[in-house]
Amino acid sequence: MTIRLPQGVYEPRTAPVVFAGGAAPTSRTVFAAAHVVADPYADVSPDSPAAVDWDATLAFRRHLWSHGLGVAEAMDTAQRGMGLDWAGAAELIRRSAAEARAVGGRIACGVGTDQLTGCQADLPAVRTAYEEQLALVEETGSQAILMASRALAAAAGTPDDYVALYTHLLRQAAEPVILHWLGPMFDPALEGYWGSSGLGTATETFLEVVAAHPDKVDGIKVSLLDPQREIDLRRRLPEGVRCYTGDDFNYPELIAGDERGFSHALLGIFDPLGPLAAQAVRVLDTGDADGFRKLLDPTVGLSRHLFQPPTRFYKTGVVLLAWLAGHQSHFTMVGGLQSARSLPHLCRAYELADGLGLFPDPGLAEHRVKSLLTMYGADW
Repeated sequence: MTIRLPQGVYEPRTAPVVFAGGAAPTSRTVFAAAHVVADPYADVSPDSPAAVDWDATLAFRRHLWSHGLGVAEAMDTAQRGMGLDWAGAAELIRRSAAEARAVGGRIACGVGTDQLTGCQADLPAVRTAYEEQLALVEETGSQAILMASRALAAAAGTPDDYVALYTHLLRQAAEPVILHWLGPMFDPALEGYWGSSGLGTATETFLEVVAAHPDKVDGIKVSLLDPQREIDLRRRLPEGVRCYTGDDFNYPELIAGDERGFSHALLGIFDPLGPLAAQAVRVLDTGDADGFRKLLDPTVGLSRHLFQPPTRFYKTGVVLLAWLAGHQSHFTMVGGLQSARSLPHLCRAYELADGLGLFPDPGLAEHRVKSLLTMYGADW
């Protein structure tokens, strides 16, 4: 049986690929940045607070934990600043942290400043917003990820403003945190972060903060889609400070590493790739780098497709694949973001994911993609 997709005729696979659950990988620390599941029956508009299906959202996190992955919670994959406001993110953090404690899952949660909306904030307001979120995350017992802040990018005048603010937050943090450098391809409002549009100058400011407080920095998450810059960065980190790759274009080579080190992982693409990614890293645990690359390299085509410009809309493809895989009953997103990608883009994502064997029930995925085509008026 074939399907007529916008890009051509495709023959879906009929037999699933089975990825067994397992313990957390030992050679790398691996987080999947997880999406949220919208409540499709809520009477909301794109400007309304997010209506979240909490049961389905937490069930997806249990799915990731069952494969030994950590969950990076309330990050940009969860639509922070793109449909999920701070009130929704705070509730997500509380619920996911409680679920993590119940099942013994690893969790780290995003700390930002998205309380500050609709006005130009000054640096004291940015600091207060960060402090409020850091306190909440620490109260839940979760590890904190200090996310890049749109408000800070707007308020800071010099690199020294970044150094002063992050120094204050690191001194205040009870436990070592992950520092997150998110590039403007993921959020245009973060252009010039660390006080300079020149990445070389920005890198020096970033490393200055890390070097001054290595005891308070568990690691850095780099999302710049520039593998050589990430490699250069990780080689300059103080001993004991990890590099978590956020490069959704080049993650296999960065996780595999070289003779001088490797990156751990904190990736949005590991939301749909969870079981496969966990299996690949467990192969790497045995020292089999070739086997690891054999499993993970073929996934890069799907990831580059989902994260193609405008990169910030990758979440739409992530949620599509969760629906097709049976992790949720609908293809609806908070803020109506399901409309952010075209039908050809979505169908190509289906084709690539099916080719990788990501769907536990290929027949269900085929049925659902046909229903999507029908909704668009296409003849499949």
